[in-house]
Amino acid sequence: MSDTKRFFKALFKRKIVAVALVVIIFFLLCAVASPLIATHDPYEQDLFNILKGPSAEHWLGTDNLGRDVYSRIIYGSRIAFTVGIFAVIISGVLGTALGLAAGYFGGWVDSVISRLVEAMMAIPPIVLALALVAIFGRSLPMLTVVMGVSSVPAFARMMRGQVLTVRDLDYVAASRIRGNSNFVTMVKHILPNCLSPMIIVMTQSIGGTILAEAGLSFLGAGVLPPAASWGAMVSDGYTHLSRCPSFALSPGVAVILLVLAFNIFGDGLRDALDPRLRGSR
Repeated sequence: MSDTKRFFKALFKRKIVAVALVVIIFFLLCAVASPLIATHDPYEQDLFNILKGPSAEHWLGTDNLGRDVYSRIIYGSRIAFTVGIFAVIISGVLGTALGLAAGYFGGWVDSVISRLVEAMMAIPPIVLALALVAIFGRSLPMLTVVMGVSSVPAFARMMRGQVLTVRDLDYVAASRIRGNSNFVTMVKHILPNCLSPMIIVMTQSIGGTILAEAGLSFLGAGVLPPAASWGAMVSDGYTHLSRCPSFALSPGVAVILLVLAFNIFGDGLRDALDPRLRGSR
C-alpha cells in the first residue's frame, strides 16, 4: 500500500472525521460563493419585518433590523474563515520561527525567547486580544493580526519541544560536519522533521481561533458593523430569544458546527500523521 493510501485510510478510519471534513467544505463553499448562495442582501434593512420567524421568504427569520439571518450567516462564514485561517498562518509562522531558533541555538537565545513566550502566556489570549484591539482598532485585517499574535506562544513552545528532540540526531550532526550553515541545517534538515505536529496543531487551532473571534465579536470588540459576524449576531440576538429564537441560535449553531468540525478533523489528522497512534482507535 502506498504512503498516500495509507495516510487517507488512517485519516478516515473513523467516519466522524469524514463528516467533519464535509462540514468544513460546506462552510468553505458558503464563504467562497456567498453571493450565489445568499437569498438576500445581508446588509439590507427592512424595518417593517423585524424579528420575524422562519418563513418561505426568510429561511431563518430576520434580525432586529429586518435583515435576513440566513444570508448574514452565509456571509459571516467569510469572516470566520478569513480570521481563522490567516490568523493561524500568522501565529504558525511566527511561532515556528521562534521555536526553531530557541530549540536549535539554546543558550541566551532560548532564554530570551522562552521568557518572552512565558510573558505572553501569563496573559489570557482573549484578554491580550482585547487589549490589542483596543490599541490598534477593530478592522478585519487588524483583528486577524491580533488573533494571530495572541496565539504565538502555543506554536513556539510546541516547535521548541520538537526541535529539542531532533537537534542532536545523527542527520543533523552530519549536516554540520558537511559545513552547512545553521540556517540550512534548520530549514532543510530540522524543520521538515518537525512539521507534522505543527500541522496538526494549526488545524485544531483554526477552530479555536474562530471561536475566539466569535467571542470578541460577542463582546463588541470584533469587526465593525454592519459586517456579518456570527459572534455579533449572537450578541444582538440573545436578548430576543423568547420572541425570535432563530436570530441567536442559528449563528450559535454555525459556530459550534464549524469549531467542532475543525477539532475532529485535526484529531483525525493527528492519527494519520503520528505512526504511534495508527491502529490505536
